[in-house]
Amino acid sequence: MALVVGLTGGIGSGKSAAADEFARLGATVVDTDAISRDLTGARGAAVPEVRRLFGKAFVDSSGAMDRKRMRDLVFSDPEEKRRLEALLHPMIRAESARRIAAAAGPYSVHVVPLLIESAGYRERVGRVLVVDCPEELQITRVRQRSGLPEEEIRRIIASQVQREKRLAAADDVIDNSGPVSALQQQVQKLHQTYLELAAA
Repeated sequence: MALVVGLTGGIGSGKSAAADEFARLGATVVDTDAISRDLTGARGAAVPEVRRLFGKAFVDSSGAMDRKRMRDLVFSDPEEKRRLEALLHPMIRAESARRIAAAAGPYSVHVVPLLIESAGYRERVGRVLVVDCPEELQITRVRQRSGLPEEEIRRIIASQVQREKRLAAADDVIDNSGPVSALQQQVQKLHQTYLELAAA
């Protein structure tokens, strides 16, 4: 079976920047967040079920899931979060399996924010790569990127697995507390390692 590297990290840690660099070097990147956006975007496959389960107020005028409204709901009500996950997770898993099976690159990088928490994904990958940075840096990056208030970002971080637990599960770690060039260098080094593992 072809090598599949599971790439994970907390919100704002730099998963996308690392994944973009792996893609540039020729790896096949399969990103569960991107698949989720496809499924819940305008005319996405999950939208009719979102409307049925949560009501038409959760679908915006473009025919996409209203992300802000849904985020407010699921972060305030664990039961609603479970309902949304029960809908989306099987669809995301099926689509990501299909994309990995069709991968053309020498190895695949499977980007899964909740990799450590999700046994189904953990079993799919041969190695776990964690992109890591200090929590305060995560908060700064997310505020700059999305404009979310600090308390909401802290709530999201608190809902994810602890940094120590994530690092303990890692086979490889990218330290993303420095400039983008430092991240790129680390990715290039890991890319060589993964090419060798894939060839073996």
